[in-house]
Amino acid sequence: MADELNNSYDVVVVGGGAAGLNGALMLARARRSVVVIDAGRPRNAPAEGVHGLLAREGMPPGELLEHGRAEVRGYGGQVVSGEVTGAVREDDGFTLELADGRTVRSRRLLVTTGLADKIPDIAGLRERWGHDVVHCPYCHGWEVRDQPIGVIANGPMAVHGALLFRQWSSDVTLFLHTMDAPSADDAERLAARGITVVTGAVDALEITADRISGVRMADGTVLPRTVIAVGPQMVANSDLLGKLGVQTAEHPSGAGYYVPTDAMGRTEAPGVWAAGNVTDLSAQVGAAAAAGAFAAAQINADLVEEETLDAVEQYRRGFGSAEEAAVSERVLGDRRHGL
Repeated sequence: MADELNNSYDVVVVGGGAAGLNGALMLARARRSVVVIDAGRPRNAPAEGVHGLLAREGMPPGELLEHGRAEVRGYGGQVVSGEVTGAVREDDGFTLELADGRTVRSRRLLVTTGLADKIPDIAGLRERWGHDVVHCPYCHGWEVRDQPIGVIANGPMAVHGALLFRQWSSDVTLFLHTMDAPSADDAERLAARGITVVTGAVDALEITADRISGVRMADGTVLPRTVIAVGPQMVANSDLLGKLGVQTAEHPSGAGYYVPTDAMGRTEAPGVWAAGNVTDLSAQVGAAAAAGAFAAAQINADLVEEETLDAVEQYRRGFGSAEEAAVSERVLGDRRHGL
């Protein structure tokens, strides 16, 4: 089920994952007109279940989102299928354009478009992604515990990732692939934890009976493994934000690129907030949902302030002299511009 898109809203939420839906829920409960525009490509779609989320442990991602959509609609919010491809700033807000030609106006924007996982171009890796190719020990570690795990290096966090997965299995191998040899300190740490280090490029994953059975090296050697872990380079889905003048920044960890915001979730573009993985690369579902709710509260407060200034302006215009009205107009104008 999807709702019909209206002409204008207090807030348009771009992205229908945990952050976007929870933000819309908060705004709908605040009696704001709000719509979620969802392109229908959730990052965690390949996963069998959501983990680390209290009272929803193991719930399939699609089922969790369907519950969220129903809750938003229960408070009068809308959820619309579509992809936002353009955004134009106007004096009183924004006009958004969808890929199918529809347009919608909004006073404020909450962007929760998530991120894209960039993984090495190794045969079998993408096909098994979210099943027996995993990326996060806190998301998948319990499910792959005590199995032979191969960690394929894909950036500066590879040694850290191998050491983390060692918590769930005593049989961990770090495949350097195209990465340089670890430092002497890192090599000692890996050896102390019994983690084998394999040099040379990985050619492909061996798949047997729809499961990983090993890792085939470029020289033809096959090393048995049943689980592969690879830390992706994570890149915020920021095309829409870029059109509004918001730039991404490289994450200090080297894990990818994110959209910076202030402590309130504001981006550098006035009237635009961001929440979830687009701004926090490592946020799990619970953290993303919490960030969406927090940003939504700040958006509502911002709208309340704007509406209060408008009300004061109207109130003062109804009383006092022309001179007093002129002074009030100037003061209110200064407040609008943060002076």
